[in-house]
Amino acid sequence: MAKAVLDFEKPLVELETKLSEMRQFALQNGNGKSHLSEEISDEIASLEQKVQNLRLSIYKNLTRWQRVQLARHPERPYTQDYIYVMMDDFTELSGDRLFGDDKAIIGGFAKLSDGQGFSQGVAVIGHQKGRDTKSNLYRNFGMAQPEGYRKALRIMKLAEKFKKPVITLIDTPGAFPGIEAEERGQAEAIARNLFEMARLKVPIVCVIIGEGASGGAIGIGVGNRVLMLENAWYSVISPESCSSILWRSWNFKEQAAEALKLTAPDLMEQGIIDRIVPEPIGGAHREPEVAAKYLKEALIEELTPLLKKSPDDLVNERIEKFSKMGVVRE
Repeated sequence: MAKAVLDFEKPLVELETKLSEMRQFALQNGNGKSHLSEEISDEIASLEQKVQNLRLSIYKNLTRWQRVQLARHPERPYTQDYIYVMMDDFTELSGDRLFGDDKAIIGGFAKLSDGQGFSQGVAVIGHQKGRDTKSNLYRNFGMAQPEGYRKALRIMKLAEKFKKPVITLIDTPGAFPGIEAEERGQAEAIARNLFEMARLKVPIVCVIIGEGASGGAIGIGVGNRVLMLENAWYSVISPESCSSILWRSWNFKEQAAEALKLTAPDLMEQGIIDRIVPEPIGGAHREPEVAAKYLKEALIEELTPLLKKSPDDLVNERIEKFSKMGVVRE
C-alpha cells in the first residue's frame, strides 16, 4: 500500500526518495572505483544533511491546519496500536449491557509496567478508527454512539470497584450524529459520563492521541490529568464545521483552525491540558513504537503521584480543575 503524503510533506518526500536512490546506487556500485565511491559518499552525506534540515524546518513550523492534517494521517497509531505496544495482558470487554457493543470505542483491563519497579493494573478505554473503508465502516470512523459511552462508563465503574486507575485515549471526529444515536440518548450518555467521571474515586488520565472533537471527545475526557500528543488537536468543533457555520463554506477551514487555537501549545497556554507528549519528528506515524514509548513514559510519570492520593482528593482536584476552566462574566 502506498504511503499517504500530505501536501506540505511533498518536498521532503521527494528529497528522501532521491536519497534512497543514491544509497541504492552506492550499494550497487560499492565495489567499483574508489574515487567514485568517495564522490557518492560525499553526495549522500550532503543529501542526508539537506533532508534533516528540511525535516526540521517543516515540522517545527507547522500551522494549526497542518497539525490537524497530521492528527488525521491514515497511518497514525490508533488506540489499539498504543495498547498493544505500551501494555501487557490486555483483556477487552464488550457491550454496554443495555443495547449492544459499539466498535468505535474499545476498552478493557491491562497491565502498565516499565520493567524498573512500576507495575500497575489499569482500565484503558479509547476511540478506535479503521485503516481502510471496510474497517472504518466497522468502527464507524471512530464516531461513538450512546452504547459506546455506556460501555466506557461500565468499564470505569468496574475500575472503581477494583481500585484500578483509568486511562482514556481520545481520537474522534465527534460523536455519531445520526438520528438513531439521538433516539437512543446520545446527549444523555455523554452527560452521564461527565457526571460520573467527575466523581470517580480512582485516578483518571486522559490523552488526546489524534482528533479531539466536541462532545465525542469530552465524553471520555474528564480526568485528573489531561495529556495531549504534540500533533493532536482538541476543540469544541472541527475546523471544517466551524468554517461551514461562519462562512457557509468549507473553504475557510485553515482560517477557522487558526481562530480555534486547537493545538497542544494553544491548549497548554489556556490551561485546558496539563502536558504535551512529544512525537518523533514528522509525526507519530513515522515511528509508532517511539511515539508509544514517549506516551508510556508520560503515563507512568503522571500516574505515580496520583496513585498516592486519597479518593476524596482525586475527586476534589478533578472537579476543581474543570470548574476553573473558561471565563464567566455577569
